[in-house]
Order: sequence, then C-alpha cells, then structure tokens
Amino acid sequence: MVSTEYERRIAARFATFDQDGNGTIEREDFSAAAKALLAEFAVTARSDKGQALYAGAEAFWQGMAGIADRDGDQRISRAEFVTGAVKRLRDNPERFAEIARPFLHAALAVADADADGRLTVTDTARVLRVLHVPAELAEATAAALDADGDGLIGETEIVPAFARYFTVPE
Repeated sequence: MVSTEYERRIAARFATFDQDGNGTIEREDFSAAAKALLAEFAVTARSDKGQALYAGAEAFWQGMAGIADRDGDQRISRAEFVTGAVKRLRDNPERFAEIARPFLHAALAVADADADGRLTVTDTARVLRVLHVPAELAEATAAALDADGDGLIGETEIVPAFARYFTVPE
C-alpha cells in the first residue's frame, strides 16, 4: 500500500476520536467518549468503573497529545493526527496499544455486565458505535474479533485490534 493510501485511511479514522466533530481532537473528546459509554451502559460517573473510565480517558488523551500535538496547543488537528500516526506509530502499533490500554480496559469493564472479563459480540459493537464507528462496520468488526466463535471477546483480542486499526495498513 502506498503511503498516501495509508495516510488517507488514518485521516478517515480521525473522526472516531473527534467526538464533537469540530475538526480537532481535544481532551473534551475523550471525556465525551467516556460520558457516552457510561450513559450507554447505565454506569454512574462516580462509581469505581466510571472513575476508572475517566482516568483512562485522561491517560489516553495525554498519550495522544504527547505523540501528535506538535504545536502544543492542546488540540490535535487532522494533519497532526495523520503525522503522529504515520511517523510515530506505523511501525510500532504496540506503543499505541499501551497508550490506549487504560481507556480500553476501563471501557470493557463498563460494558462487561457480568464482570467476567469478556464482552458479548453485541456489547462490543455497542461500544464501537458509541465511539462513532459506523453501525455496519461496528457489527462486522465485533463479529471478526470473535475468532473462536463463542460469542465472547476479551481484552486480549480488543486492545491489539484497536491498535492495528489505527496504525497498520490493511
């Protein structure tokens, strides 16, 4: 795949983070994602799960800003996002996974109603839709993550897949 095609795909994924659609990724976008997940799964912000999700969102924001906010204005433009992903993460998706892990771990806990450490395919798709992944893609992605067909998906499948989605050409 040519670099420009990779950059085009990464730019399209920008919208997943730009929760308010204002053309930049900001700390508030990560907080909005946390708030939306809590609302979707009827978990209160003051609960342990809610607090962990907000802490994970802040850690994710700090990691993303550290990689991509080149001008230090506390906003990540589409160009900064593409440059950050392409230049710093393309050959190291594990780095992205580590940045995202606290948020993803907490998001999974919020969506994991029976607290067994795994989500149903349906709940995985719900999480993705809340994070602005189009419904059809969310359903297909969740189904694909269930590699063994048991209807359940764990953190060990989700975190690397999330990192690959944002960093590795398909």
